[in-house]
Amino acid sequence: MQIRYFLALSLLPNLVSAQEPSETETVQLQCVIQPPVSSSVDDRQQLTNLSPEDIVIISDRSEAAMGDKAHFSGNVSFSQGSRHISADEAVLDQRNEKLDANGNLIFSDELFTVTADSLNAQMVTNSATLKGAKYWLHGQQIHGDAEQLNITEQNNLELTNTNFTTCPVGDESWLLEAKEIRIDSTEEWGEIWEAKMRIGGVPVMYIPYMTVPVSDKRKSGFLFPDFSTSTTNGVEVSTPYYWNISPEFDLTFTPTYMSARGFYSKTEFRYLAGENQDGQLNFEYLANDDKLDNSPDRYLYHWRHQGAINDNWRVQANFTDVSDNNYFNDLNSDVNRSTDNQLSRVGEISYFERDWDFGMKVQDIKVLGEDEVPYQVMPQLNFNYQTNDFWNSLDFKFNSELTNFQHKENEYSTATRFHMEPSISLPIQGPAGSLTSEVKLMQTQYWQDIADDSDLDDSVSRTIPQVRVHGQVNFERQTQMFEMDYKQTLEPQFQYLYVGYENQDGIGIYDSAQLQEDYFGLFRDRRYSGLDRIADANQMTLGLTTRLFDDANIEKLKFSLGQIIFFQDSKINYTDENIEAAPSTSVLAAELDANLYNDWFVSGAVQFDTENGDTKKSEMTLDFRPSNDKLLQFSYRYVPDLLNTNTNDRVNISQLGMRTTWPINDDFYFVGNFYYDLNESRSIETYTGVQYESCCWAMRLSYHYRIKTNYDDDLNPSVDAREEFESGVYLNFIIKGLGGSGPLGVEDMLNEGLFNYRKPLYLRN
Repeated sequence: MQIRYFLALSLLPNLVSAQEPSETETVQLQCVIQPPVSSSVDDRQQLTNLSPEDIVIISDRSEAAMGDKAHFSGNVSFSQGSRHISADEAVLDQRNEKLDANGNLIFSDELFTVTADSLNAQMVTNSATLKGAKYWLHGQQIHGDAEQLNITEQNNLELTNTNFTTCPVGDESWLLEAKEIRIDSTEEWGEIWEAKMRIGGVPVMYIPYMTVPVSDKRKSGFLFPDFSTSTTNGVEVSTPYYWNISPEFDLTFTPTYMSARGFYSKTEFRYLAGENQDGQLNFEYLANDDKLDNSPDRYLYHWRHQGAINDNWRVQANFTDVSDNNYFNDLNSDVNRSTDNQLSRVGEISYFERDWDFGMKVQDIKVLGEDEVPYQVMPQLNFNYQTNDFWNSLDFKFNSELTNFQHKENEYSTATRFHMEPSISLPIQGPAGSLTSEVKLMQTQYWQDIADDSDLDDSVSRTIPQVRVHGQVNFERQTQMFEMDYKQTLEPQFQYLYVGYENQDGIGIYDSAQLQEDYFGLFRDRRYSGLDRIADANQMTLGLTTRLFDDANIEKLKFSLGQIIFFQDSKINYTDENIEAAPSTSVLAAELDANLYNDWFVSGAVQFDTENGDTKKSEMTLDFRPSNDKLLQFSYRYVPDLLNTNTNDRVNISQLGMRTTWPINDDFYFVGNFYYDLNESRSIETYTGVQYESCCWAMRLSYHYRIKTNYDDDLNPSVDAREEFESGVYLNFIIKGLGGSGPLGVEDMLNEGLFNYRKPLYLRN
């Protein structure tokens, strides 16, 4: 017979109605008799009017005396609130409010599950002691053994002569043994005394005291160190310390010793400013760089802030400065990569409504390794208005800006520019295609403070009209290729663009540069960024795109081809010269993305000068990716007449590349990158990395050999004195559950080099 007892936890007098006493009861104990069920938790859910303090006891047999002791045996189940105990037998001492249980004992609540030889519980204090325990923390991989485990009144854990690991049961890749561990269930961190670390069963470290996380909650403490050696910095050891200042602030301080340079420190401070704003401050400092002749101090400071003040106002700020041009080339900064040579300093505040917005911005750009200093925007005011279908399906836009350009050097001209750009467009959309007609007027006024040797005008007013008509037609048909059924689309499009001409020799170049001429760029309405040069145009762009879709409507191929036909030569160049001779057509731009066969993908782009028979730019990649963790990629890129910032010479870039990531088994990965310069007949980058990652620890070992970007600067007046190539060995080791989460993954290794990995395009509709 199965008997349920419902007992109030406090003084145990408020018993829920009972119907049958046990055969051996001397005093009738109120209880409820129910048929056997498989789960006491399910039984309890069927009962009503029970408070979280009520206790439910289920057993096959019981002997009880009111106010004294009750003995339960056979599939004993004890539940109160979220806590549950199951055992072979249990004794409830009603007078002293104690519970003893043993035999196949399992204790569980919301935070952990424990198996033990015996349990002694004090119900008044809501505490318990378990001996010969094995425990598991819910939601975490942490588990271990303990000679004795105490559950305190605050639901904390105190373990004596214990150990824990995050490895699977039976796997002791690493094990932490300790004399005492205390786990705070509220703070979700553990304190450990007299700990001994074992790796593969071998003791490797003794730690008198340490703290570890038992959840994702933040806490101050040391993070795992990083080790590396390279020709640039020598042996490098970093030991980061994390300081959880408050829920809104934290700081990471990373002292680093480099045998070739000295002591290098990095500090990162992060903050939250209300619910919708956040920011970050970085300061990096290397005192007396031993590798440079004059042992200079080198530094970086960086500030970033962004967010929303309210539903309408947005703010953004970004400022970075370094001591010298080669800072990112020599040092492993947390802010920028070695391939970044522009430091943006921008502050912006914007206001948004449904149909209009207003913004104010200041901007300064520092270009590393360049003698020419860009103009500063101090400040720029923008006002934009847009309304759709304002009259007979016509859309209206009005864009405007007022910009003041300043320069740090006095010999340069400065200017204030006011620009207005109203436009009216008629968009016609349909399933068979679209046609958009637009008329625009660009009015610009310049007030320029002219340098002594400049031929610019003090004041320039420029008015340029623009007409643009863009149309596209969509055709599709069913076809069969390679014995497979496909749906093929044919999407021809055209754009006629007329932009009036006005001589702009009297205007300086403040923020303009030539844009790319890829397939997408053929359908732009301007040739240059910024507003200092608006190129006249009388031209027609013709383009064609075709796609193939399989039976599942997945795009298997996309090919685009286009070119601009110039009806009239443009007279505007973004330099100070007007050009009279110009080609009759633009480059022929083509792009291809295709799923060749099964897991093979190809993508490429080419820009070909049809008049001179020259390739202006080309790139091609071939990817084999049978699964998300397997990749083999071959690539080629060619860019002629590119400026070498080190020598100021024009060079042609012709490079072959190969990269791969492949699992050796379920936990072990290999990543390799190799890039070769065909013009120089040399390798420019080699990266090899292996990573092992299990559920409880991870290790990454990598080797890197790459060409260095070197600039002339005050610290290093001669580029020839610097290394042309850098090589290094890097080691990362993480034990999960002791404050680390392991390397960022295989994709992180793919982006270690100078050439970031571009994922193969899985074509979709």
